[in-house]
Amino acid sequence: MQRIDLINKIVRFGVVSVVRANSPEKAKRLVEAVVEGGIKSIELTYSVPQANSVIADLVAQYAGSDVVIGAGTVLDTTSARLAIIAGAQFIVSPCFDKEVAKLCNLYQIPYIPGFTTPVEATEALKYGSEIVKLFPGDVATPAMIKDLKGPFPYINVMPSGGVSASNVSEWIQAGAVAVSAGGGVTASAEHGDYDAVVANARAFVLSFERATQVLF
Repeated sequence: MQRIDLINKIVRFGVVSVVRANSPEKAKRLVEAVVEGGIKSIELTYSVPQANSVIADLVAQYAGSDVVIGAGTVLDTTSARLAIIAGAQFIVSPCFDKEVAKLCNLYQIPYIPGFTTPVEATEALKYGSEIVKLFPGDVATPAMIKDLKGPFPYINVMPSGGVSASNVSEWIQAGAVAVSAGGGVTASAEHGDYDAVVANARAFVLSFERATQVLF
């Protein structure tokens, strides 16, 4: 049930914030700002120094809340296993890896791999990925989801790259179950403006809520 519950949370919350930073301290501060803005699904990338420790700290910090902490830019089984041991509640990769998929299946952790072609999407579905990441989204555009829904009416797509607060509705109306955003939410932190990060997060959440209200 844990895996299903986690997937349902990611879909219900609708927005995944991709957090990258050059230090553990900045990463944690970024996450706090993002969560304050209302985004509850966090993808902490493995480009963050001491990522495993940061994941463990964040999982402990938000234990008992609705916040879900995942690991991103996971390229191999070693990183995936370390992230899961640290408490990561979902795993995201820029591309599909069957060994990572099998490991996540073993631990009943959602695996969200990136794809750009129907062949890659099919492979991910065969290995149990309930959600697949359309990456890079700015190259694919929302039209690709509409096209995929023909032969794959059951596919659950989350675009990443090129997603902004202003085009969230386009992605949702095209059939995306959630969206993933990096710099669109967090870029202001590069100038130390964490208040802007909070505002960006709120804008994404509001856009998602409005898009789903229109859809349903």
